[in-house]
Amino acid sequence: MTLDKSYFVYILASKKRGTLYTGFSGGLPVRVYQHKMGETQGFTSLYKVKRLVYYEHYNDPETAIRREKQIKKWNRAWKIRLIEQHNPDWNELYVNGEIRALPKE
Repeated sequence: MTLDKSYFVYILASKKRGTLYTGFSGGLPVRVYQHKMGETQGFTSLYKVKRLVYYEHYNDPETAIRREKQIKKWNRAWKIRLIEQHNPDWNELYVNGEIRALPKE
C-alpha cells in the first residue's frame, strides 16, 4: 500500500472491545509507532491504547479531519460496529512497521 500524500482517520484499541481512540494523521505508520512507543502523552499512553484496528484513507486533509470529528461524536456501539464490519477479529493492522490492508468485507 502506498502511503505517500495520504491522510488517515484511524482507530486504536487497548484490546478487543477495549478502550478506543480515534485519530487523524498524514503519516499513519509513524503515528501508530509513536502511540505504540508511548511517545504521545495523554489518553493513549495512559490507557495503553496501542493496537491499530481500523483506518480510512483520504486524499485530502479536510475530508479526513471532518470524518475524524464525525467518528469521535459517535457512541461506542457505532465505533465497535464499524471496526467489526471491516476487522471482525480485531487483528492488529500495524505489523513490523507496515500497515496491513483491512480484511475484505
